[in-house]
Amino acid sequence: MSDIKLTEKELEALRFIRNQIVHEGKIPSVRDVMRKLDYKSPRAASYILEKLDLKGYISRPNRGHIQIKKDTPTPDYHARTIKVPLVGSAPCGSPMFAEENIEGYCPVSTEIAKSSYQYFLLRAIGDSMNLREIQDGNLVLVRQQPTAENRDRVVALIDDEATIKEFHRTNNAILLKPRSTNKQHQPIILTEEFKILGVVQSVIEI
Repeated sequence: MSDIKLTEKELEALRFIRNQIVHEGKIPSVRDVMRKLDYKSPRAASYILEKLDLKGYISRPNRGHIQIKKDTPTPDYHARTIKVPLVGSAPCGSPMFAEENIEGYCPVSTEIAKSSYQYFLLRAIGDSMNLREIQDGNLVLVRQQPTAENRDRVVALIDDEATIKEFHRTNNAILLKPRSTNKQHQPIILTEEFKILGVVQSVIEI
């Protein structure tokens, strides 16, 4: 099925929402959209959001939250891409890839994200891996897999929270090591009570 045509204002609003989520790490409010579109009333911006919702480009599970369901029908890229979900973080008790954790979908070149694998994007928080090229606020492209090799940069789920660390397996334990100029970060020592969500394939500076 072909994409439903968007008006210029709807397209502008969708691009603004996508850029705010991907590049700024925040969900724009109705008033943010109003200012971006040079509207005088929040109602006019809310109407645009309602149209994007009806056309299937966004969803609004509640009034304070916007999720991107699909990208613009006339994207600004030409390389072959696949859509990769952007997850903010893993709230305690909530599955990592539950719909409410997906902020949107980003097109990623198949030269980086091979179409034969599953991927997700995660926003890095903090400086625990800055010696492995992961800075606070970077997006990391993660290939989903349950195993890792020594020195792989992994996303692990511990007590329902995601962390990015360097993986090491010893004879009797698993070490998730920080690689940081900040000496306050310490290794996490585990046996098997954790889950590897994937291995970091690429880091995107925002």
